Amino acid sequence: MTVMLVFLAFGLMLGMILLGMPIAVSMVTVGGLSGVLVFGWPFLQSTGAVIWSVQNENILTAIPLFILLGELMLRSGIADRMYQALSVWFGRLPGGLLHTNIGCCALFSATSGSSVATAATIGTVALPPLQARGYPMPQALGSLAAGGTLGILIPPSVNLLVYGSMTSNSIGKLFMAGLLPGLLLSLAFMTYIYWSNRGTDSPREASLPLAQKLAASVHLVPPLILFGIVMGSIYFGIATATESAALGVVVALLLTWKAGRLDAPFLEASFLQTARITGMIMLIITAAFLLNLTVSITGVIDELTLWVTGFGLTPTGLLLILMLFYVLLGMFMDVLSMQVVTIPVIYPIVVALGIDPIWFGVFVVLMCELGMITPPVGMNLFVVQSVRKDNGPIREVMWGAMPYAGIMLLFTLLLMALPQIALWLPNLMW
Repeated sequence: MTVMLVFLAFGLMLGMILLGMPIAVSMVTVGGLSGVLVFGWPFLQSTGAVIWSVQNENILTAIPLFILLGELMLRSGIADRMYQALSVWFGRLPGGLLHTNIGCCALFSATSGSSVATAATIGTVALPPLQARGYPMPQALGSLAAGGTLGILIPPSVNLLVYGSMTSNSIGKLFMAGLLPGLLLSLAFMTYIYWSNRGTDSPREASLPLAQKLAASVHLVPPLILFGIVMGSIYFGIATATESAALGVVVALLLTWKAGRLDAPFLEASFLQTARITGMIMLIITAAFLLNLTVSITGVIDELTLWVTGFGLTPTGLLLILMLFYVLLGMFMDVLSMQVVTIPVIYPIVVALGIDPIWFGVFVVLMCELGMITPPVGMNLFVVQSVRKDNGPIREVMWGAMPYAGIMLLFTLLLMALPQIALWLPNLMW
């Protein structure tokens, strides 16, 4: 009976979200209503302490800092120069600038922490030269939509930070766990582009002397410096995730000043956008913790865990079921919604079956990545479509992204077979 009530409440929450009700409102409604029905009106008195503790969580300070870091890099013009620098190295490969799309998305992801920002920024920079050189639009748009998803896997990732705060796992270890899978997934995308364009007359860039390539590579230094400071300080135990984010913001401000972009309008636009995004994320996280309170004090998770483990599922069997579940969920929900709605219910079950919680964080983010390029509600599909100027049909973006969705599914299976891909670097941390 309890299990049926859990599914009923979960279904009610999903229905409210699909009907267009804000995520936070849906979660608070279900969590608050369930708590009042079980414990009466005194339940609401306990929610104040939860809200206060969430808003005073030190680790959540990293969220606005990483968002601000991405905004500074987004508006400083570094992405344009970075794209040009990578194009002189990758442009001669079969597939040409499509490789540059993936490489530039991976590098920009290492400073932005957002898939939407990555897809929008690199899409704006890349589409004009792609169209001018006659690249097939489905291939070009699909590579940008898929490359943009790397923004929530390659650290620093806001979504890994949200997962860590909801499950009380080390943010530093989660960031390290996402690094190698993110790089390997980028390599898998580029391998597919190479394979699908070999032996064809796909456009390629002119060959340039080595000296000219090295001269262009100077524009890759700023994002590499930022990535090295942020991730290096975490890996060697010099700084926490929050402290490394603050270091990154200081360095980004210096780089912006050196580029001659640091002025009052620049800072105003960066801070306002950071405040908007942070406010939205914090409201959703607070609602998620309120739902967690209801779930924990009612004891339904313990009963649900016993019910699931009673089926005798192996960890692999459960993960395969979760893969199907997340694929279906990703067709109708955005990334943050998928995380905050499912993690409170699924995480205790996964841990009870002995699945490593750091590894599971990478698994969840991979599944959320997949949801960003699966129609009809794949966020990156609409982002890439919005930056194109030829007003072509969105089905070109959807068809172009489908091979990359298949690659993500295969890569997730590889991660299940070889979990050390995600756990190797966290185990080496100082």
